[in-house]
Amino acid sequence: MTAKTRSHWKEYGTALCATLITATAGTCYGWPSPTLSYLQSPDSKIPTTNDQGSWITSIMILCSALTPIPSAYFADRFGRKTTLLLGAIPFILGWVLVIVANSVPVLYVARMFSGLGYGIVYTVAPMYTGEIATNEVRGALSTLITLMNKVGILAQYCIGPFVSMRTLAAINLTLPISFILTFIFLPESPYYYLKFERSERAERSLRNLRSGDIRTELKNIELNVQEDMKNRGTWGDLLTEATNRKAMWITLGVFTVQQLCGSAAVVAYAETIFKCATGQSTTVNGTEVPSNSTGYIQPYQESIILGCVQVATCVLSVILVDRVGRKPLLLLSALGVGLMNCTIGTYFYFDAFNKSAVASLHWLPLAALLIYIVCYAIGLSTVPYVTIGEMFPTNVKLYASCVAHIYTGVAMFSVQKLFQVVKDAYGIYTVFWGFATLSFLGLVFMLAVLPETKGKSFASIQAQLRREVARDNAEKLATVEY
Repeated sequence: MTAKTRSHWKEYGTALCATLITATAGTCYGWPSPTLSYLQSPDSKIPTTNDQGSWITSIMILCSALTPIPSAYFADRFGRKTTLLLGAIPFILGWVLVIVANSVPVLYVARMFSGLGYGIVYTVAPMYTGEIATNEVRGALSTLITLMNKVGILAQYCIGPFVSMRTLAAINLTLPISFILTFIFLPESPYYYLKFERSERAERSLRNLRSGDIRTELKNIELNVQEDMKNRGTWGDLLTEATNRKAMWITLGVFTVQQLCGSAAVVAYAETIFKCATGQSTTVNGTEVPSNSTGYIQPYQESIILGCVQVATCVLSVILVDRVGRKPLLLLSALGVGLMNCTIGTYFYFDAFNKSAVASLHWLPLAALLIYIVCYAIGLSTVPYVTIGEMFPTNVKLYASCVAHIYTGVAMFSVQKLFQVVKDAYGIYTVFWGFATLSFLGLVFMLAVLPETKGKSFASIQAQLRREVARDNAEKLATVEY
């Protein structure tokens, strides 16, 4: 085994331990799918209405928008590693509260704590994995963040239907504790040390991450950090610097597509969607409402299939992102989810107004959702987190990360909360047609403005953005003169 291969294995091992905290975030994200069915059933010890259920689902994401700014400060002041370790504490508190919960308000508070941890993790984890990786595997390591998140979601789909709500929470509690016990022994980012001119610690950190001679890489990192830190970054630099402004615009656009294609609703309401699709009874404010048609697979079984496909496709994305590139995966992903949203919406429309037309197509919603998950996981689910770590210089990367995640938290909350509202008011087919329209608009946006960053160093990506900004300014000037 060559020194380069050993280095890559070290990077993967470190990133795998680091992203265990994103698996914890995934358990919080997927937990409502099996749990809401119990909470809204007549057997529930905590009776929950549809509206309360939508708040239990979405309030976590809303609270995740509160922590990016504080976590950015902590990551900049105390380090990426320390901040990620602190991020495990809200998850622990959240699962403990679920275990002892005896009312809906206690569940609200538990989900709020989980949201605080979620915001910390998704602000700092992309930065840490991006900074410990070499150019060759940086994209793959960054996609591990999402892969581990999907593993956490799958665990909820597989375990949740067969255990009590409190037992599921106790199982989930082991993840943040395991993360603390393993991650505490891993190195800090060398970029962080060099930012504060701690060369010896940066060298020690890099030696723990690599095999072979590190002198050239350490020097390159040092030069890159020095170039970025000539002017101390501020929040205002995201708007005043043309390259940062362009990178911010592109990043927020990609995350908009990621959220408004409906992914947050599909994951959180998977069993609810499958109950509508299979024609099985659904729960409305604690009352079972039967349907006229018969399902062939139980909704929780379909959710498990969905989760398995999601994880498998994320593994594929880890393999492809540094081979195929970021932009092709995102374009293919947006096209696929748009077509599947349109298909699912059309099925539900006919199911509502002309059941005989789709009577023999009972398999279509599951098939379409599986294709949706494949398309989403191969690009939109993973690649946006790569762009955060790649498109911004070190001196403003934290600020960009927290802005992106505040924005994403608000967008995700809106999708999860409004899913139930729009479904109840206008029908579930309207929801999916809306997702389809926004997916196609996102495809056009990314085709027009998204650059390719595969295999490029941070310095070359910044140079590419500067060239594009200069070209845009020249075109504007030519237009004005004309």
